[in-house]
Amino acid sequence: MARIFGYARVSSREQNLDRQIMALKQYVNEENILTDKSSGKDLERPAYQALKGALGLREGDTLVITSLDRLSRNKTDIKNELQWFQQKKVRLKILDLPTSLIEVPDGQQWIIDMIQNILIEVLASIAEQERLTIRKRQQEGIRAAKAKGKHLGRPRVRMPDNFFEVYSRWKRKDITAVQAMRELELSGSTFYRMVQKFENADSKSQ
Repeated sequence: MARIFGYARVSSREQNLDRQIMALKQYVNEENILTDKSSGKDLERPAYQALKGALGLREGDTLVITSLDRLSRNKTDIKNELQWFQQKKVRLKILDLPTSLIEVPDGQQWIIDMIQNILIEVLASIAEQERLTIRKRQQEGIRAAKAKGKHLGRPRVRMPDNFFEVYSRWKRKDITAVQAMRELELSGSTFYRMVQKFENADSKSQ
């Protein structure tokens, strides 16, 4: 026998589930409403994973949610979840998308499949557009930073004013490398990188 489940989610323990549960109770018995208090950034949530597990949703069942972002806030994840419901032949009803709530006569399930396919395609397009927009903004940011002469990556460490004096003492073996690093207040990798840079520049000038 087909069953109807509800799923509600808020992002933190401080937030209240009452509004979603009240809306879901118009379609689902309260004992069949599962809830999570967890971020929508990924799908690793106890109640949601239980719904998708061996004892959860099966072919012919219906899951009711108040809005798509209760599944996830990631458009790609939402698209993948819609495809999962479609493959498992689980009906998904979304309260703020009235077209997903329509009832169809027996033998006209294709109408529901069509609605889900349109939703999947729209979400896939939105997700791809968001990825392209993010990539474009990153590239624009890099170009703008380069145009302003900003160094991207780890900040450069300026060569200390007393580097040559300490370097000369270290080369004469008057002090150890550790003592030189301590006096210059440099890490080992930075000290040897500056030594290499200094010696390369010196050899080119000769």
